[in-house]
Amino acid sequence: MTPPSQPRERLRVAIQKSGRLGDPARELLASCGLTWRESRDRLFLYGESLPVDVLLVRDDDIPALIADGVCDLGIVGRNVLVEHGLERAATGRDGRLTEWRRLGWGACRLDVAIPDDQEWTGPEQLAGLRIATSYPRTLARWLEEQGVDAQPVLLNGSVEIAPRLGQADVVADLVSSGGTLRANQLEPVTTILESEAVVAGPDHALDDGRQEIADLLLRRLDGAVRLKEARLLMLRTGRSELGAVLALMPAGHEPTVMQVDGREEVSVQALVHGSVSWSRLEELKRAGAHNLMVLPVEGMLA
Repeated sequence: MTPPSQPRERLRVAIQKSGRLGDPARELLASCGLTWRESRDRLFLYGESLPVDVLLVRDDDIPALIADGVCDLGIVGRNVLVEHGLERAATGRDGRLTEWRRLGWGACRLDVAIPDDQEWTGPEQLAGLRIATSYPRTLARWLEEQGVDAQPVLLNGSVEIAPRLGQADVVADLVSSGGTLRANQLEPVTTILESEAVVAGPDHALDDGRQEIADLLLRRLDGAVRLKEARLLMLRTGRSELGAVLALMPAGHEPTVMQVDGREEVSVQALVHGSVSWSRLEELKRAGAHNLMVLPVEGMLA
């Protein structure tokens, strides 16, 4: 049984101390208005602006720290969270975790990859093969769902070179661009799991007032994630061209249209999602817009 967590009035959040999710997670928390005082070893950040402390740890340790009550929340890849949950369930341990928020960055896939000189015919092709992976529980679940009997081979690093070393026939590895696999003459052929950075937490509300702090942090995270992809598009156009211009506006909030004093034109501004390409700006200009500007948004309160 997992021992009960000690009563606390401060929220603890675990993030990677290094790795591809570490710096973005810290920047995201800072964008929520969090400031800290660092410990000498720089592994513990004591929250000063909010009662939210941050632990810098290995990504593989984050789910266990949450499940054991050491931390309340964590920012981790879905791939790590799913593997931990399957391992914990298989060994009969308590402490179920869930995704509290998808964060929309850190995207990657857990893919099966085969030698690039082979033709992929489907999962049944894997029957009887050795599959090198760092995620054996996730792979085993997928193989069971596919009705395929194959052998996961656990490797904690350099999974992509396993076939060349004779350790495995194919691999199930994390893929972002696929460049590492291609460099090792492997071709990703099917996806086992789509992953991204998530806020992980227990499958129940927190105690001791920490849920209120967590709710505040999550609201700020939601705003920060939306803000990261938000741009303010501003332009002017004639009234006769307004319809054509509005039809080309990128997805986002409903545009605000204002009359320009003393002129037969209007000013248009809108909060849009994501970047605005040069080609889109050129289309708007051809439709009759001018004085186009795309500005970053540094603060937003709905």
